Amino acid sequence: MIDTNKNGKYNIDDLISIITFLRSPDGCPWDREQTHFSIKKNFIEETYEVIEAINKQDTDGLREELGDVLMQIMLHAEMEREQGNFDFSDICDELCRKLIVRHPHVFGTTQADNVDEVLTVWDSVKQKLKGQTNQSQSMESIPIELPALMRAQKVQQKASKVGFDWQDSQGAFDKIQEEINELLIAVSHNNPAEIEEEFGDLLFSCVNVARFIDVDSEEALKQSTDKFIARFKKVEQLAEEREISMKASSIDVLDELWSEAKEILTD
Repeated sequence: MIDTNKNGKYNIDDLISIITFLRSPDGCPWDREQTHFSIKKNFIEETYEVIEAINKQDTDGLREELGDVLMQIMLHAEMEREQGNFDFSDICDELCRKLIVRHPHVFGTTQADNVDEVLTVWDSVKQKLKGQTNQSQSMESIPIELPALMRAQKVQQKASKVGFDWQDSQGAFDKIQEEINELLIAVSHNNPAEIEEEFGDLLFSCVNVARFIDVDSEEALKQSTDKFIARFKKVEQLAEEREISMKASSIDVLDELWSEAKEILTD
């Protein structure tokens, strides 16, 4: 029986009991009908809400959103418990064992005195446990569901670890210009498949530059998108104040408003 008026704090055992009850015949019809597939997007949404709370440095929001992520984990664990496959304790057990095995420099005799050495040890142990004998297998293990920019950067990092990389950032910058030229040729051919391929190559090359200059390409694009929205909002405001129809105006007029908005927001 769930204690709905508990004195003191609820704990992980209470959470397990609540999730189990919600999925039971006497629980919630919605919770009972859910499957791994029906709520998989919820997991993504909750994860991004955690990231938003971190970016806003919102401590209360972070606590709440981490709880929502944990709820998703508990629901998936309960679904598997119902099938007799595993339960939450099995998840904890496997995670603890993984952490111990992947930290031989902490729990074993392996030496790792700095962050780079730790990451090398981590990758080596991970590849061994997964039976990966080459770097392409390690690349293929990167989830295809990741945001494309993030996945590209991870793939490039793995290639770099075995020496497949430019000597410096100049090679990466030169590659961007090469890909721009190839994209222009593809556009001149008016071949959609070729255009898409070359555009993808250009994006991939831009990610490579980001890696060389220590920029997170996913985060950089997010910030640029947010900046565009803020400037566009200011453009709309200026146009409304001056009774300028954006739809009827030339691009030159709009560009002047954009420059003004940019200057205002930069000050």
